[in-house]
Amino acid sequence: MCYPFKRRDFITLLGGAAATWPLTARAQQRRKQLTIGYLGPTVVAPWTAAFADRLRELGWIEGRTIAIEYRYSEGHPERVAEIAAGFVQQEVDVIVAYGGAVAI
Repeated sequence: MCYPFKRRDFITLLGGAAATWPLTARAQQRRKQLTIGYLGPTVVAPWTAAFADRLRELGWIEGRTIAIEYRYSEGHPERVAEIAAGFVQQEVDVIVAYGGAVAI
């Protein structure tokens, strides 16, 4: 039999491919979907729509690259700290608060 290269060359090639395979596989894995905790005093549809639109313009697509968890204090400022603590426990990546939602 005549091989185009020697067995040693083949083993070297195979070993090199096996060594880089884990690196290639890791590079192709999906990133963890980021989660945004959105905290507001009440539902303001135009503001939340504008927020999602701007994220989309920046390449962040809800349901694909990010998840947004919406929570509202509904006029009860005492709930703000409770909602924020829930986001921390849920381990969201970032909390966005607007209006009177910021705890004092």
